[in-house]
Amino acid sequence: MDYTKLLEEYDCNACIVSVDTYPDGTYGNILVVDGNKHYKDDIANFTGKPFVENTPYYFSFPKDLNFEDFIYRSAILKQNLHTYVNLYQIGLWLEMYLLPLQSDKENTGYCLYSYIVTPKVSEENMSDISPQTSSAVLATCIKLRGSEDFKDKIKEVTADIRGICRAKRCCILTIDAENETCNVLGDSAAPDRLPFLTTEEERLEFYKLMLTWEKTLAGSTCIIVKNTQDMNIIKERNPEWFESLSAFNVDSMVLFPLRYNDNLLGYIWATNFEVINTVKIKEVLELTTYFIASEIANYQMLRRLEILGTIDLMTGTLNRNAMNNRVSQFDSKDDSIKTIGVVFADLNGLKMVNDHSGHLEGDRFLKTVAAVLRQVFVDDEIYRAGGDEFMILTINDSREEFDEKLRKIREVSESDNQRVNIAVGSFFDDTDMDIRKALRKADEDMYQDKQEYYSRHPEFRYR
Repeated sequence: MDYTKLLEEYDCNACIVSVDTYPDGTYGNILVVDGNKHYKDDIANFTGKPFVENTPYYFSFPKDLNFEDFIYRSAILKQNLHTYVNLYQIGLWLEMYLLPLQSDKENTGYCLYSYIVTPKVSEENMSDISPQTSSAVLATCIKLRGSEDFKDKIKEVTADIRGICRAKRCCILTIDAENETCNVLGDSAAPDRLPFLTTEEERLEFYKLMLTWEKTLAGSTCIIVKNTQDMNIIKERNPEWFESLSAFNVDSMVLFPLRYNDNLLGYIWATNFEVINTVKIKEVLELTTYFIASEIANYQMLRRLEILGTIDLMTGTLNRNAMNNRVSQFDSKDDSIKTIGVVFADLNGLKMVNDHSGHLEGDRFLKTVAAVLRQVFVDDEIYRAGGDEFMILTINDSREEFDEKLRKIREVSESDNQRVNIAVGSFFDDTDMDIRKALRKADEDMYQDKQEYYSRHPEFRYR
């Protein structure tokens, strides 16, 4: 059929797309039949080559499973479709319209595809959605903002999304590139599903698989697998992932990356979902992931600020601010605390190291002492109280356990060379639970130990 006149009526990028259907129920051979001048000029600028009529659509723009599904739904199922997607790889947003057209061929359908490209997101266009979708997205936003516990609200949202998709499992994973692992932020599964990524070994291994998803997305905003035909494309693009999906009996899947300011934070995916509602599910997740990613980014930023506020960056121990806050917590009685052990560890002779070998060498000794303390006080709280002084807090140790830790620290100190020695003071409380008294007694004990050291080595007192 001749659609030339129809195309001329459009003042934006527009083209006619055809798709063939086959007796086995599959579809393929998606061609761009013709386009208006706006479209042809745009394709020439994008590809560097002139547009050619009746050529596969991926000659004009990247191959995309979601685009193929939309073409099929419009051209064959006669659906009017509108969507708004982020072309994150080139920093643009695309508003798409698909209208079904009449066909003069029995096994070929046609649709008109038009689009508008913008450099940034349009909140007005994003909010132009169906009442059902807006209701689902609004409910998600309310829950994301309505709870003080971030992890609890993410778990609740994950369960809601699984319900919308009518899926066997929905999961939100975040990427930890620094430690080369992934974290399960939210996981909602049907009763017959097995637990997922419960060990660190499993998460480390799955992280490697997650790294392959970006390439499998191939520039698309999401991956939707509805049937065997789609699954075979996954098999072709990513055999390892296909094997993993098959092992978990996955026959349908929707996966969306979680991006914020062009940073990939993780993924949300649902498996074995209700494919009849694919368009609605895609529409809901496109918007929901936008808000979820924003919340995750905000949470991670606050966590980083919290770490900066409580961690001593040189030694990796907790800092003085965290120590003061911890001490203040003891103002409220806690019946679960039966014993308190306090240890002060101070470096003797550090000034000499700084003066003779430089502050970098002195910093190295501080880091070494912190590492030793972590080896001895494995599950206890270690604080850098300031300068060359550390405070260790043990909770519910027996006196024997506490004394054994002190023995190990003194053993390390005595075996060290005499340039740097650790002065140790301690106090164990199994009666009053008075943290300030324990701190004072341990500090006095440490000061006495330091004086004894300088009495034996007066040459280090002012060096």
